[in-house]
Amino acid sequence: MPIMELNTSATPFLLTGFVGLEKAHHWISIPLSVVYIAILLGNGILLFLIRVDHNLREPMYYFLAMLATTDLGMTLVTMPTVLSVMWINHREIGHGTCFLQAYFIHSFSTIESGILLAMAYDRFIAIRNPLRYTSILTNTQVIKIGVGAFVRGFVLILPPILPLYWFSYCRSRVLSHAFCLHQDVIKLACADITFNRLYPIVVVFSVALMDCLIIFCSYILILQTVMSIASGEERSKALNTCVSHICCILVFYVTVFGLTFVHRFGKNVPHLVHVTMSYVYFLFPPVMNPVIYSIKTKQIRSGLLQLVSLSPSRK
Repeated sequence: MPIMELNTSATPFLLTGFVGLEKAHHWISIPLSVVYIAILLGNGILLFLIRVDHNLREPMYYFLAMLATTDLGMTLVTMPTVLSVMWINHREIGHGTCFLQAYFIHSFSTIESGILLAMAYDRFIAIRNPLRYTSILTNTQVIKIGVGAFVRGFVLILPPILPLYWFSYCRSRVLSHAFCLHQDVIKLACADITFNRLYPIVVVFSVALMDCLIIFCSYILILQTVMSIASGEERSKALNTCVSHICCILVFYVTVFGLTFVHRFGKNVPHLVHVTMSYVYFLFPPVMNPVIYSIKTKQIRSGLLQLVSLSPSRK
């Protein structure tokens, strides 16, 4: 059996921005840079508040910190190559760097799905079994759930990424985006890519779809519990604690399934739509999640006001 050698020293891939709009890249980079800064500031401030504010030392906010960390990770591994293409037209990317970037992009997406599922579990316990909330979701349990979400994401994405290092690439050097995605890379491979085509579909339907289904079922049970509460004010208060999470779920899963649908079934869709959906996929959830929680969560709003007014943190 021949020994397979790593194929990471071959001619680098070429990244692309908005094809046909290259002369406008500098202008396009302005809103992208603004969104990039907003993501860094929004999620960074959220993590800082959760770290320093004693009123945010609850499982719900620990999971929110994990969500913010995942969003920062997704953005930090993607935007440097995007801005390099937009600002200085630096298009070359080595095979190893490209595969690693694709690995982290898809891993963080899978991790975010797991964290949103964990947050649904948190809301389920808080509303269905409030008296045992702190005894069920202890710090140790929260850490275990968080580690499980990260490990699941990083492990599940390994199988389709590892073969990329051994494939030969002879069809073209040009990728479709200013960052590396698995589905883009395999189109350039001169090898049997059957596994790489089928495995991501299995992951999307067995992980993202299953997570989404479990979240949906948990909210049906939550609604049953809320509707049984006699006081209208208490019902409203209970539902309000779920609104932020529901909004984040919609933002994330609509973009994930939208991008998956466009890539799998949108052969006749203009390339600009593919590119735009990809940017929406990795920029929209990270920029919206801090905004949603800042608007809808009283404790975070209070922390932000204290931070802006430079008043001392609450004890």
